Amino acid sequence: IEEQEEVTGVVCQEADLEDGQMREVTVGDQKVLLVRTQGQYSAVGSQCSHYNAPLVKGALVGDRVRCPFHGACFNVRTGDIEEYPGLDCLPIYRVKVEDGKVYVSINKKSLTLTKRVKKMCSMVPDIKHTVLLVGGGPASLVCAETLRQNCYQGRVIIITKDTYPPFDKPKLSKAMNLDVSSILLRSGDFYQQYGIEVWTQKEVVSVNPADKTVKLSDGALQHYDQLLVSTGCKARPLNCPGGDLKGVKLLQSYEDAKEIHSSCVGQKAVVIGASFIGMEVASYLSDKAASVSIVGSTRYPYERSLGPEVGKMTMQMLEEHNVKFYMNDAITEIRGEHSKVTPPVDQPIHGPETKAICFSGVIPTSDFLTGSGVKLDSRKAVIVDKFMRTNIPDVFSAGDVTTFPLTIRGDQRVNVGHWQMSQAQGRVAALNMLKKPTKIESVPFFWTVLLGKSIRYTGYGEGYTEIIFKGKVEERKFLAFYIKDEVVVAAASLMFDPAVARIAELMATGQVLTKAQAQADDLSWLQM
Repeated sequence: IEEQEEVTGVVCQEADLEDGQMREVTVGDQKVLLVRTQGQYSAVGSQCSHYNAPLVKGALVGDRVRCPFHGACFNVRTGDIEEYPGLDCLPIYRVKVEDGKVYVSINKKSLTLTKRVKKMCSMVPDIKHTVLLVGGGPASLVCAETLRQNCYQGRVIIITKDTYPPFDKPKLSKAMNLDVSSILLRSGDFYQQYGIEVWTQKEVVSVNPADKTVKLSDGALQHYDQLLVSTGCKARPLNCPGGDLKGVKLLQSYEDAKEIHSSCVGQKAVVIGASFIGMEVASYLSDKAASVSIVGSTRYPYERSLGPEVGKMTMQMLEEHNVKFYMNDAITEIRGEHSKVTPPVDQPIHGPETKAICFSGVIPTSDFLTGSGVKLDSRKAVIVDKFMRTNIPDVFSAGDVTTFPLTIRGDQRVNVGHWQMSQAQGRVAALNMLKKPTKIESVPFFWTVLLGKSIRYTGYGEGYTEIIFKGKVEERKFLAFYIKDEVVVAAASLMFDPAVARIAELMATGQVLTKAQAQADDLSWLQM
């Protein structure tokens, strides 16, 4: 049925869906997610606004659907994004139930749209108020957008050391030779339209809360009324002789990723550190470098975070693609001539023109706060409360640089370096800047990709004492429950969707998942 402005289709019978069920239907050429909750039908876009995953394969809890891939959540009545990653909302469509049939109508102008930018205001020049966002990552961007979504019309400035405006940094270790235009989170026109200033290639070197100014590396001073510290973390340099040779690379910027790609193609590559990022880089280079070796300090990759069984499996995956592992080992010296790396012969890897890529951990980028009075913890992470406030009035912090109280661990103070958590904290900081009291309640969600296979993870597993597996790790299809004090504190999976998304939603609603539930053969509590 076609009316002047809309395309309408009969998508199902009223009795076809029960409460708590969803189905992907087609109206015109557009795929639509049809959902029934509390006796009412609603219809929204069918693809996650993050990486276009099919939401019908996700987890529906109440009025919220969680993406099965990376954990973004959307309200099925409003289409609004309620949990990250991703930036945009889903389009919403008109639903009518008549004579036992369900009709969905889509405006012809939006027939091809798969995402929706939430309504935002822009800057009003006469308003003399400035929010300064230090750092060009996801926390700053979401903070800026949340301010504009909530009718803040003062000046918004993002200051970043990067060459480019905020970009999709998790992709740098997964696909290192990308064109920058494909990973920018927003276009230049977007920033202009909504009055968000982005100052690239500028660095804040000090903060003076008394005067409400920051000093830039070029000596310039910039006033703020409210400040967000969201500078993230920086790679820890290799602490051994030769660690500063030109042939030793750290992955921190877009340019670093491009340089690692170009310098390693056809060459010997040594990845120092079997971390999540190190393993992703090794995976990426496995079919491009002449050889790839990983030096790690534990028996298996991820041994502490995911456990030895999962670590051994990932090690085998990469070994099948000719990646060599030197575990329970360390690089003690790197030698070189003319800036070329040649590890000594008594080390596990040696040979001319080897490229060394270091992933020996990260440290918070907070040195510029020295003398500001902002409290840091022993790791130099910025201490914030659940409202993302520091101890200094009008100074907030968000993202990887922070240590904050985590709800699902009884407000234990933690540092979580997840993209999704940074975005969530940016939103919470903005709302509290606007005197709209909001606490950070998000459940951590993380993913890593090796050779095209994604391991998903939710919760906070530090201190777990037992792992309960469903499926078989050796068959590379499993769900792992991490147990502490008889409770599930985290879960990880491979080829077991949407289990981790479902567990994240249950945790988000405050449910305590017990060891007994994890042990049970009946996992119906995880079914959709």
